[in-house]
Amino acid sequence: MTKQEIFKKEFEQHVHDGLKAFPKYLSSKYIYDDKGDKLFQQIMDLPEYYLTGAEYNIINKHKADLRETFSSDNGFDLIELGAGDGKKTKVLLKELVDNKVDFKYIPIDISQSAIDELSNSLTDLFPSLDVQGEQGTYFKVLEKLSQYTQRPKVILVLGSNIGNLEHENAIEFLTQLKDIMSDHDSLFMGFDQKKDPLTIQNAYSDSQGVTQEFNRNLLYRINKEMNGNFPVEQFEHWEAYDPETGTAKSYLIATEPCEVEIADLNLAVSFKKWETIHTEISQKYDDDIVEWLSKKAGLTIAEIYEDDRKYFKNYLLKRA
Repeated sequence: MTKQEIFKKEFEQHVHDGLKAFPKYLSSKYIYDDKGDKLFQQIMDLPEYYLTGAEYNIINKHKADLRETFSSDNGFDLIELGAGDGKKTKVLLKELVDNKVDFKYIPIDISQSAIDELSNSLTDLFPSLDVQGEQGTYFKVLEKLSQYTQRPKVILVLGSNIGNLEHENAIEFLTQLKDIMSDHDSLFMGFDQKKDPLTIQNAYSDSQGVTQEFNRNLLYRINKEMNGNFPVEQFEHWEAYDPETGTAKSYLIATEPCEVEIADLNLAVSFKKWETIHTEISQKYDDDIVEWLSKKAGLTIAEIYEDDRKYFKNYLLKRA
């Protein structure tokens, strides 16, 4: 079975399980295809979506420090999980290339189109850069990452992607990363911080409706790839942020009752009016929570980097 066939089977099984569950759910990781990638790039440029600009500010401000921190006498491997279009990472890559640092860049993303576009753009920007892109989910590639043992490795997880995991799963993920790290390796990870609840609410409920179309792409994909008949326009995006727990939740809500059939799965699903499909969580953090998660996973915080507006932080983590 090819990698694409395996991924298709996983997607189909997930849709079957998620739509048969109560309450219904679908994972946001399946939003990303050619269309989903482009919509997320639009989201990152929205004025309400502060996360990209904040982390860009951190990397740009600290790029020289990061270069010195990551570099070693025999070079290093820079492995990025969820690389996307690499907008922020390119700032760091330029700093490393311009200073002739010995390193290899391994971007990993669930979207093959994102990997292809990123690899092609980096070849144009930095012809001398050694790029080895990989398509896959985080958990599927961890075993492969453990094979990088010849020199130090730096694992990048930007964009507060860890926020898509509930705390228990985040600890499991961090533990798995710790297990493939040596004492010489580093984990550089973004954590969106708790802040004015309205700022967070607006970041995921933009006035232009791009986030809604992004979430709806889940349903478009099911219709296109599994012969479904979701009345997509009858499903609206809703965001709810709980400042007590720091959890932002995304939903698709049926505005009318409907019957959905997905032919390839031999699946029929009924929706009542105002019934939800839970699509994503986006967890927000503070230093105490990050320290607790790290400690539970066997990691320790070596350094903290913060943007100028104090919206976002990147933590440099090491094995405890």
